[in-house]
Amino acid sequence: QVTLAESGGGLVQPGGSLRLSCVASGITFASNVMGWYREAPGKQRELVAVSYTDGSTRYGDVVKGRFSVSRDNAKKTVHLQMDDLESEDTAVYLCNARLPGTPADHGSWGQGTQVTVSS
Repeated sequence: QVTLAESGGGLVQPGGSLRLSCVASGITFASNVMGWYREAPGKQRELVAVSYTDGSTRYGDVVKGRFSVSRDNAKKTVHLQMDDLESEDTAVYLCNARLPGTPADHGSWGQGTQVTVSS
């Protein structure tokens, strides 16, 4: 029933920007914590950003102030604005939906969108 569809990834040069989107269906969007995670080949999945139901946010240390997460409950969409991208940001970016108080792995995941930062 639950579908999370990421979009907006692509190839960008170092220092460039991308805006990712995740459109959800099959959930009560406003009641879900929405998160962005990323996974590079051979590496552990990393927390990128989390949007809580009260409007607060949390970011992983890896983004170093360069990313911003926002949500539109009416459109059931969460965005990730990524600026000053670095080669280390290259990864598949995954959207996550979970109920408050539950771990991300107990929630739902999208299939991901590829972000490649390269000259």
